[in-house]
Amino acid sequence: MADVFNTHLDWSGAAKGATRDPATFSRDLDVSIASLSLPMSAAPGYRGDASRANPEQLLVAALSGCQALTYLYLTAKRGIAVVAYTDDAEGHLALVDGKMRVARVILRPRITLEGRAEEAQARELVDKAHQNCFIANSVSARVEIEPSFALADVPAAAE
Repeated sequence: MADVFNTHLDWSGAAKGATRDPATFSRDLDVSIASLSLPMSAAPGYRGDASRANPEQLLVAALSGCQALTYLYLTAKRGIAVVAYTDDAEGHLALVDGKMRVARVILRPRITLEGRAEEAQARELVDKAHQNCFIANSVSARVEIEPSFALADVPAAAE
């Protein structure tokens, strides 16, 4: 049996009026995921509210999060000590085959390893994580990963 993931969406913008004019109707949405509520809207370039998350950002965040969680799992399984992981990801909209879509996503994980960790092995696992990330495997956008690595400062042994 496959896992099932549920969300609930409510067009909260309806309170501001019906969709009588494509230029002025509210794009405000509220999405619920379990007990978490997330205010959403269209991207600002599509007359959305910049203070709310937009679907394009959430797609990029899903790719970034899946890559991170898959990578952290693989490093833990191999005994490679990661002490910090951040990512500044970006998605690019483009017209492809006559359709606007997220065509490219760039993930830029900054991975900090414990001082004695093997960087070469840790670097190899970035690609393996990408191959095993089920969100990346579910989208047609090209996902590029530009990792950087650092070694954590290890305090000198107490004498």
